[in-house]
Amino acid sequence: MIGLISATAAGAAARDRLAAAWPDRTRVYDGPAGDSVRAAFAECEQLVCFLATGAVVRLIAPLLSGKEADPGVVCVDESGRYAVSLVGGHGGGANALAHEVGEVLGAEPVVTTATDAVGVPGLDTLGLPAEGDVAGVSRALLDGEAVALRAEVPWPLPALPVAADGPYTIRLTDRQVAAGEREVVLRPPSLVVGVGASSGAPVDEVLGLVEAALRDAGLSVRSVAELATVDAKAGEPGIVSAAERLGVPLVTYSAEELAGVAVPNPSDAPLAAVGTPSVAEAAALARGGELLVPKRKSARADGRPAMATCAVVRRPGRGRLAVVGLGPGARDLLTPRARAELRRAAVLVGLDQYVDQIRDLLRPGTRVLESGLGAEEERARTAVEEARRGQAVALIGSGDAGVYAMASPALAEASDDIDVIGVPGVTAALAAGAILGAPLGHDHVSISLSDLHTPWEVIERRVRAAAEADLVVTFYNPRSRGRHWQLPKALGILAEHREPGTPVGVVRNASRPDESSRLTTLAALDPATVDMMTVVTVGNTATREIAGRMVTPRGYRWQQDPEEETR
Repeated sequence: MIGLISATAAGAAARDRLAAAWPDRTRVYDGPAGDSVRAAFAECEQLVCFLATGAVVRLIAPLLSGKEADPGVVCVDESGRYAVSLVGGHGGGANALAHEVGEVLGAEPVVTTATDAVGVPGLDTLGLPAEGDVAGVSRALLDGEAVALRAEVPWPLPALPVAADGPYTIRLTDRQVAAGEREVVLRPPSLVVGVGASSGAPVDEVLGLVEAALRDAGLSVRSVAELATVDAKAGEPGIVSAAERLGVPLVTYSAEELAGVAVPNPSDAPLAAVGTPSVAEAAALARGGELLVPKRKSARADGRPAMATCAVVRRPGRGRLAVVGLGPGARDLLTPRARAELRRAAVLVGLDQYVDQIRDLLRPGTRVLESGLGAEEERARTAVEEARRGQAVALIGSGDAGVYAMASPALAEASDDIDVIGVPGVTAALAAGAILGAPLGHDHVSISLSDLHTPWEVIERRVRAAAEADLVVTFYNPRSRGRHWQLPKALGILAEHREPGTPVGVVRNASRPDESSRLTTLAALDPATVDMMTVVTVGNTATREIAGRMVTPRGYRWQQDPEEETR
């Protein structure tokens, strides 16, 4: 919950805007500012104070206990110009909150954390438990000193400016090791503990078994991602409580699913009890991985039979492939989600000219794999291969990556062994449509006239279908030096079904500095003025030029009865 505190009418107005935007995330504190700040500090995970920073500093100073426990605090000035991350930038999430507040209120976020200022991710913001000299190693990264990354477990980390060797070390491991001097140990959630238990098994017996198994194998309890068991034990109090104490989710599988998992130590006892020859090993291995601790039984001090079993599996992090659409070219049409994915990636794969567009947005240490025109399949394979190595990868394309771009070849290469995230972008058709007016106000279709990958016979059949269906048509890749006859042919097909005066919009380099556009007609368009950087939009029989803009009404009745759709 985010506590909101204000002291003036102007502050209260901004406070109420934030409360209206986030009704389920915020709580307004009324009354004297000092009492409100103290109450919110004790009750909320984060605070937004519409007060002077000096006042907030004096109020919260006696309340601060440590960066791991303190809530994040953001201050917004009286005029709403700035959202200042004051306390808990990383641990309390104040840096991210300042950006969110800025988006809602139109304020400029002010973040002074050193790592954020230079684009290096804080080691305590990676979502992994961090142990050791976090401050010293972070300072070394900021100062450009050599910091080595020792990844004992593949994990999709964001870009870090690391070296092959150096006096400082970031160690990524699920082993129970102590951080050395000038070293940070990051704990990836790579361990899955499968658990079986008899009815009524005490939580101390279950938890003690899990902790002993990890300790004896030299594994860190902080790398446990989940406990896993059979559906029949989903409500077993000892297992449920053990998961709660470890702070991890309890995942369950049906007996049928577990019976299909090959295990080294099947048994008749669980088969008779719950319908599968293995619970602990099968549940741990249900989604693959390496068995580190085979089935192990608990030991009871009273000598009575064990009531719990467990097994431990290492499941390395899945590689992450984000297929990112960069939009038509203008920086302000690059979506916030695309920006976030570019900064999330450790490896960037893309066409060289697209890489140049966004190179300044990449974090230090990002590995860039760029190539020239005509290497789409090679780029797709490279991106998937890097993700399969456990990397966080961004594969970029112009417009929307799923429209005549990189998503199709990449997903054709990818299997279910990596995570794939699609990031939509503003397509050329949409960018051109916004420049022309509203040509896509009714049903429309996009057709590429490039026959490099699609036979012309197929393209022509699609153009005829669009013409007969009276769809607005946007032509991508309309004409190049080697392909000069396809556009006239396509326009001729449309002319069989549309009047010569049908509006046609021609937009070149939409949203870029040398953008140009013009409105003409189906009869007047000269194909020689069109090239590969151009998008051609041909209206349907209802499309009209109105006040110099190309408009396709939402319905045909609109033109017959203008009052029909005045709402």
